Amino acid sequence: MIGSPRRHVTECESTQALLGPDDPEGAIATTDHQTAGRGRLGRHWVEAPGTAVIVSVLLRPPLERRAPELSLVAAVAVALAVEDATGLAAQIKWPNDVFLARRKVAGILAELRNGAVILGIGLNVNQTREELPTDAKVAPASLRTVDARERDREEVLTVVLARLDRCYAAWRDGGLDAIYDDLGSRDFLRGRRVTVDGAGGIASRIDRDGRLLVNGETGPLVVESGEVLFER
Repeated sequence: MIGSPRRHVTECESTQALLGPDDPEGAIATTDHQTAGRGRLGRHWVEAPGTAVIVSVLLRPPLERRAPELSLVAAVAVALAVEDATGLAAQIKWPNDVFLARRKVAGILAELRNGAVILGIGLNVNQTREELPTDAKVAPASLRTVDARERDREEVLTVVLARLDRCYAAWRDGGLDAIYDDLGSRDFLRGRRVTVDGAGGIASRIDRDGRLLVNGETGPLVVESGEVLFER
């Protein structure tokens, strides 16, 4: 069961550093504030103290599964949790962001460490517009800025962990196919003009191996990793 044991601190550099090889699968670390939160591609995750759900989860996926797919597994779980909390449709921007009302509300970082995967999840919950970063590469939002409601972050965390527990169990048993309907139906980039490592095209879909398919200007592109820029 994801969520136990739990290690909580009021403040830390990053919850990713609070979990180690001796922790069992399903262990989590949480904090009210990160001073050096990390995102994908070396970016920083910034949040006002006490406004976001910040959690790292240690998982030990079976060898037959592709560990990089866990970013998408977590994205599906967070998107479903956001929908549970708001009643609004969330979307997944390949490979690791969750959008609400066309703005980023959550990011996911997956790190492979000593045979385990540590998933870092940051979900903006109660930030005001003034508390969100103004220099972010992708326009941010919080659940509060979308529907004007403050929420108990512990309740939101509980929903996130429950969704992650179910999505992870399904993925362990059946791979990405087991959650593909929830993933494909929330594909934010589908039909949008994108640029991948300098090559432009129209995003087609996320395939069943977790890759982004793009109808490129010079031919089809199959993207397994990298930075994807999109036109709003």
